[in-house]
Amino acid sequence: MATRSSPARTKRPFTIVRGGKLLDPARRKAVPADILLKGETIAEIGRPGLPAPEGATVIDASHRLMHPGLVNAHTHSPGNLGKGLGDLWSLELLLTASQWIGSGRTLEDKYLSAQIGAAEMVLKGCTAAYDLAAEFPLPTVEGLSAIARAYEDVGMRAVLAPMVADITFFDAIPGLMDRLPPALQKEVESFRTAPWKATARQMKKALRAWPFERVQLALGPTIPHHCSNEFLVACRDLAREFDVGLHSHVAESKVQVVAGYERYGMSLAAHMDRLGLVHEKFTVAHGVWLDGEDMKRLGDRGASVAHNPGSNMRLGNGLADMRGMLSADVNVGIGTDGANCSDNQNMYEAMRLASFTSKVQGPDWQRWITTAEVLRAATEGSARALGLHRQIGRIEPGYKADIVFLDLHHVNWIPLNDPVNAIVHTEDGSAVHSVMIGGRMVVENRKLLTVDMAALAARAEESRARREKISAPARRLYQRLEKVVGTFCPGLAKAPLHINRYGASHPHPHPHPHAH
Repeated sequence: MATRSSPARTKRPFTIVRGGKLLDPARRKAVPADILLKGETIAEIGRPGLPAPEGATVIDASHRLMHPGLVNAHTHSPGNLGKGLGDLWSLELLLTASQWIGSGRTLEDKYLSAQIGAAEMVLKGCTAAYDLAAEFPLPTVEGLSAIARAYEDVGMRAVLAPMVADITFFDAIPGLMDRLPPALQKEVESFRTAPWKATARQMKKALRAWPFERVQLALGPTIPHHCSNEFLVACRDLAREFDVGLHSHVAESKVQVVAGYERYGMSLAAHMDRLGLVHEKFTVAHGVWLDGEDMKRLGDRGASVAHNPGSNMRLGNGLADMRGMLSADVNVGIGTDGANCSDNQNMYEAMRLASFTSKVQGPDWQRWITTAEVLRAATEGSARALGLHRQIGRIEPGYKADIVFLDLHHVNWIPLNDPVNAIVHTEDGSAVHSVMIGGRMVVENRKLLTVDMAALAARAEESRARREKISAPARRLYQRLEKVVGTFCPGLAKAPLHINRYGASHPHPHPHPHAH
């Protein structure tokens, strides 16, 4: 991509992008257009030859399709160092493996894991993310700051919500602790987090003096029934005090839903609503097992759902009803989930899977999600979930200049028919040529300008080798727990429920050949 006086190296206030084709989703066309930027903001969009102030930096976007930076509505930066660790993991087995995956993390590891994910996302056309990061036994200002620095050093935007809980997974699932032999009951005490008041103090400390500009804070009570009511109320009150978002895994798996009904006598969404957490700054992660009443409740409150179709299938949680959500006026964003349970951070793939997930749920093609709806969810919808919908998610005057440049000479774009269909169904990230965030080129000619990838790989390998030894005892504990959790939780998931989100009406009638 030809750039004269690249904005990454200049303080000139104006930049003009010339010669590119701008995605027009409403007309389903790629329209020749020039874009004038003032600093990091889009000032004007016009026909080719748009006047620019004298001395403006010129970017040649010939043979490029320009679309808004994709926005990842749900990921977990700690998962990037756990990429490829597991295969047959349900959500409950993944939670059981948390110590194995996360053991031995230093401050540098937390930075490194976030940097790996940010690098992948930006290289694949994603310019902002909602990151639910976890630290054990409680979040720290130092850890959150390390993650924020990683995003800022890459050049990416993020909303960072520390995942917090005060009830262990084994205590949160009714009957599970009783199934563990006494020796294992004692060993899983190591999963116990800090008391909720200590965690709340740490979060308040971070919120009170957060120094980062492109990375904002939110709160992530991880799963409702993993949090005491007192802790959920404390999260609600902190979010109000500091005017930040709330993000929680709600009805991700059927096990969660069954546990919620047993514990509260109502759905998880209804319980959180009763406590006052459901509002326009509240995001449900996954929402696979939301029913119609839950969706109406979220829609009435102006809440969002981060739809993660890849992870939902990867962990065997089922097929979320995105059409039902949209029909109930729920704001829907698209996410990848973490790399330890969804394997990559590719928002193009997440969009494709969101489209396909809707199309395998029945023959009524009029209910299927259109590519235009998917693209809107992955840009404007996700931006709204992040609380950044007035800044990003569109290429329009007044919005931040977060622009992806796709190579129209790449085989993915030969021929160029309907660009909206092609972005969702054809593009896989390999045609991403350049990426601009806030008027600054972060990726140029397929090269990430802010990270030495060879050095990143070397640091990741050093971390992997060191932590492999440290995590060996936690891995052995997981292997012992797997036999109990991997039997008990699927049994709980076979309890009768008034909705079904699995890909089969009676899943797994025959034993799996790899079952213990």
